[in-house]
Amino acid sequence: MSFQDKSIQCSQCGTTFTFTAGERRFYESKGLTNEPGRCPQCRKARKQQNRGPSGSWSSYASRAMLSREYQQ
Repeated sequence: MSFQDKSIQCSQCGTTFTFTAGERRFYESKGLTNEPGRCPQCRKARKQQNRGPSGSWSSYASRAMLSREYQQ
């Protein structure tokens, strides 16, 4: 299957971004069937927002576990 670049409008900021043939190939190789709904900048901002104050999932989980241990 040959892949071609595709223009998509970001659902968050409304800008149009290009979903490249290489990205489409990568998505298919990982078994992902949906196209991205957000542009790369909005995806990055959302990931950072979801990571919490320290910036990583693992440190967030570690702090949560430690706080529960000390509450007992």
